[in-house]
Amino acid sequence: MTHLTRRIGVFGGAFDPPHRGHVALAQAALAQLGLSQLFVVPTGQAAHKQRPLSPAVHRLAMCELAFAEVPQVAVDARETLRSGPSFTVDTLEELQAQYPKSQLCLLIGQDQARALHHWHRASALPRLATIYVAARPASADPSSPIAASQVESFALQWLQMPAMPQSATDIRYRLAHHQGIETLVTEPVARYIALHHLYQSP
Repeated sequence: MTHLTRRIGVFGGAFDPPHRGHVALAQAALAQLGLSQLFVVPTGQAAHKQRPLSPAVHRLAMCELAFAEVPQVAVDARETLRSGPSFTVDTLEELQAQYPKSQLCLLIGQDQARALHHWHRASALPRLATIYVAARPASADPSSPIAASQVESFALQWLQMPAMPQSATDIRYRLAHHQGIETLVTEPVARYIALHHLYQSP
């Protein structure tokens, strides 16, 4: 058996915008999983989102600002450069080929974990990465726990962290309605959003 020289985290999402909950998840993963590196991978063309995402150039720039103070984090633009919909399985396969002696750790939220069986080529995911789930606040969706069969099928592991109340949807709503977001995003991200007049329309 080949010795795995290091563990690499993969944290994908729209990051529209990245908020303090995203940063806390990255910090928890680095502290608990013994990661050598953590790739933050903003979605390119989202396959399952009804609304259009903000331009990739803005989401990449905000991620660079949001995670700048977190050691071992690198923002990876590969999905924004890929044509067609962004699929996590493609990103994992690329990273596995790029780092063949590393173990990949995919970080997802509880809401994503509930829908995992609907992901593109979902059955390939456990072969490519160990999947770690970070809990969302119970109030976000108390009626939909993750099914035991889902946990077993994907060999889900748990990332221990306090439930974070931040949500990108809430932040966009607040900005569209001229409400403050100072406690929800880092100061550099708040400045970037103001400078570029993002999320000002409902």
